[in-house]
Amino acid sequence: MKEIKAYVRLEKTEEVIFALEQAGVPGLTAIEVRAVGKAAVPENERVSIDYVEKVSPVTKLETICRDEDAMRLVDVIRKAAYSGRRGDGMIFVSDIGYAVKIRNGLTGNAALIPGAEGRKK
Repeated sequence: MKEIKAYVRLEKTEEVIFALEQAGVPGLTAIEVRAVGKAAVPENERVSIDYVEKVSPVTKLETICRDEDAMRLVDVIRKAAYSGRRGDGMIFVSDIGYAVKIRNGLTGNAALIPGAEGRKK
C-alpha cells in the first residue's frame, strides 16, 4: 500500500478532488495548511508575525491506495493541480506497512476497498 500526500494551490483543490473521485479514489483527507518560506505560493504569500516568514495557504491532500494505483493517481493529481506557475505544489508517495479498518477489523488492501466487509480478514 502507498500513502500519497499532495500539497496543491488552494484554488486547485476542488479540481484535484473531483479528478481523484473520477479516478476511483473512495476517500481522502483535505486540510488547509500554510506553506512557509520558499514553498509559499508567490501571489498568495504574506509576511506572518507568527512564523517570521512568508506564508501562503495551500491544501494538503492525503489518500492511501494499492501499490499498483499509486503512479496513476500521482499523474491524476499532477495534471489537475498544474497551473504552470511557481507554487503549483508537491506530491509525495510513501510506503504503508499496515492498515486496519477500525469498524470491522479488515486489514491490508481489503481495508481500503469499499464493500470489502464480506471478505475474510
